[in-house]
Amino acid sequence: MSDQDVIKGFDAAILRKLFASLKPYRGTVVVSLLALTVSAAAELAVPVLLQSGIDQGVMKSNLDHLALVSLAILAMILIGMVASFFQVYLLSRVTQDVMKDLRTSLFAHFQRQSSRYLYNHPIGKLVSAATSDVATLSEFFNTLFTSLLRDFLVMLGVVVTLFVLNAELAFYTVLSLPPVLILVALFRVWSRGAFRRVRAQISRVNAFLSEHIQGISIVQLFGREEKTREDFKKENRGLLHANLTELMVNAVFRPLIDVLWAISLGFLIWFGTGLSLEGTLTLGVLIAFINLVGRFYQPVGSIAENFTLLQSAMAGGERVFGFLEDHQPVPDTGARSLSEAARGDILFDDVHFRYLPDEPVLNGLSFEVLEGQTVALVGYTGAGKTTITSLLTRMWDIDGGSIRFGGMDLREFRLQSLRGGIQSVLQDVFLFNATIYDNIDLGRGLPLERIEEVCRHVQAHGFIEKLPEGYRTVLNEGATNLSAGQRQLLSFARVLAQDPRVLILDEATANIDTETETLIQKALGELLKNRTSLVIAHRLSTIRQANKILVLDEGRIAEEGTHEELMGKKGFYYNLYKLQYEKKAAV
Repeated sequence: MSDQDVIKGFDAAILRKLFASLKPYRGTVVVSLLALTVSAAAELAVPVLLQSGIDQGVMKSNLDHLALVSLAILAMILIGMVASFFQVYLLSRVTQDVMKDLRTSLFAHFQRQSSRYLYNHPIGKLVSAATSDVATLSEFFNTLFTSLLRDFLVMLGVVVTLFVLNAELAFYTVLSLPPVLILVALFRVWSRGAFRRVRAQISRVNAFLSEHIQGISIVQLFGREEKTREDFKKENRGLLHANLTELMVNAVFRPLIDVLWAISLGFLIWFGTGLSLEGTLTLGVLIAFINLVGRFYQPVGSIAENFTLLQSAMAGGERVFGFLEDHQPVPDTGARSLSEAARGDILFDDVHFRYLPDEPVLNGLSFEVLEGQTVALVGYTGAGKTTITSLLTRMWDIDGGSIRFGGMDLREFRLQSLRGGIQSVLQDVFLFNATIYDNIDLGRGLPLERIEEVCRHVQAHGFIEKLPEGYRTVLNEGATNLSAGQRQLLSFARVLAQDPRVLILDEATANIDTETETLIQKALGELLKNRTSLVIAHRLSTIRQANKILVLDEGRIAEEGTHEELMGKKGFYYNLYKLQYEKKAAV
């Protein structure tokens, strides 16, 4: 979705969704709107009272009436201030509650989606929707909605009050207003075009900065700093020109509004003075008209800012509600627990799967893993090894065939039970910015003794005890205060603390030095007993003791057997093994 696709001046559907989010707080919203109405009415009452003070007080030398009017004007100002305070406070409180609800809904929605959904939506866009786009909607409620509603009430109230004071002068005054409406309509078109160009150019600059800062080491290694600077200057100039165009539109609009206001004022004074000299219009009414027409033009001058906010709100709203309405969850319709499966065997029966429509990954894959067996998956990159583990935990759902555990289809199990009983240790370890204990426990509330026991099994207890606060040591973002090997050991502990029935090791020892790997291999010998396990490894030396090795090629089983059997066949596996050791020898 491009920037221009999402930038809209007005979208009734998005507005309906925005206002629907206010329903839980409609009582507070109603009170806030009543306060807004009182504030606007108090503002319009001032010119009317001013007219009475001049005509009945000043012109007739009635000091008592003038004093009474002065007190009434003061009262209206105070009432307006109090009403405005309550309106702003109540609506701001509601806005914060709505933003909280939207952020919570987005986060919960993202958690329920399948890997396919996350595959199709970059993480940056998801984070942006839950933060900056939601913040844009906050501006809509706090500033734009209130401002537009108040401006509408004031402008409508001005017209009504003009006709109440003097219908004839009001009629001729209103005739001078159409040019303002025409100018606003033209500005809407000009502003939208300028705003689109600015948003598109901002997107280009952000993309350029993100890419080249992330890849700054490549730029430096290849000596491309000068060329990159020139490319950025070009993008930056584009943003400058787009911003200047938007500024020009705003700079032209506001002076034109002032010119139209001066013309209306001149017409009003000329025509009103004539009526006053004829005795058909009092001085107080004329002054009230001048004051009211000024109040009509005042909100028109803020249209530039409000319209930009409206476009941002429409863009942000479309992104937020677009994400919320895009449902791609893994169906969680199963009712069984994984513990109900009497056996721990795994069966892939004619499984088909593809990430993209025309790019199949698995083509009728069939194999069986018996309970308690350790089965290794090997093959070239892209053969489908990691895909098999993702399908087994239903991070993705298959396109055809069936996957069974203990004779039951995976879809018969509740997702939480399935994923709790089939755990993976991945090559790319993700650890949270939390304590080591929390990263292993993950909210299950396990006793520290159990965590320590697991860490001893995976040889992690030793290095954890040496940390400043042991298991309560807080990891940095990305766990940069640990080595790659230590991070991998923690991922082992995290999985084993769950005590799964099936253990998946996906390149689990790739980031561990040889000495640490030797210790882990000893621990795994005990931990894999009576546990069904799948092992993926590019280093073929790590899977020689597997009960069975499955050699994958283009989504199918090319060969299967033990290490010795496959080496004896001198086929696909033999070539892989030989090629790997030839590379080591060459190094």
